[in-house]
Amino acid sequence: MDKPLVNRVASSGLITINLEDHFPKTALVAFDIKNYLFKELILKEKDFREALKAHDWESYSGKILTVFCSTDAIIPVWAYMLVSSYGQPYAEEVFHGNEEQYLKSVYKHIVDEMDGAQYQDKRVVIKGCSNKPVPASAYVDLTSKLRPFAQSVMYGEPCSTVPIFKRPRKVNK
Repeated sequence: MDKPLVNRVASSGLITINLEDHFPKTALVAFDIKNYLFKELILKEKDFREALKAHDWESYSGKILTVFCSTDAIIPVWAYMLVSSYGQPYAEEVFHGNEEQYLKSVYKHIVDEMDGAQYQDKRVVIKGCSNKPVPASAYVDLTSKLRPFAQSVMYGEPCSTVPIFKRPRKVNK
C-alpha cells in the first residue's frame, strides 16, 4: 500500500520571514549633485541655483528622491538643503544618501519596529536569494532581533537552510 505524500516542510512548524516582502514599492530616483558641479568638483553657487531652477522637478512626483554626491567634492550642507526644497513639493520623500543608504535606513526601521516576542521559541527561516537588492545589513539586523527570542534562526529556503543560531536545549534536573 502506498503511503500518502506528506509535505514535511509545511508540517515542520518553520516560520519564514521574507525581507523582500518589505522592499519599498515606491520608485527610487537619484539626484547626484556631481552632475551640477563645475568639472564635477566645484560647486558654483550661481550656476547651481540656476540649474536647479531649470530642472524638471515634476519628474519626481510620487517617487522617493535620493540626494547625494558621488564624487569626493566638498559639498556645502546648504546645497543638499536647496535640492530638498525643490524636490519636496513633488517627491513622496527626499532622502540624503544614495539608494543603498536609503534601503539600509528603511530596513533598519522595519526590523526595529518588529515585535521579536512573536517569534519566542519558534524556528525561523530568513529567506535568502531575493530578486531585489535587500541590503546585507537587513539580514544582520534581523538576526540580532530574533536571537533573544527564537529557538533557531536559519537562512535560505525551508527545504534547504543554513543554520545560523540554535538555542541550547534546557536540561531539566
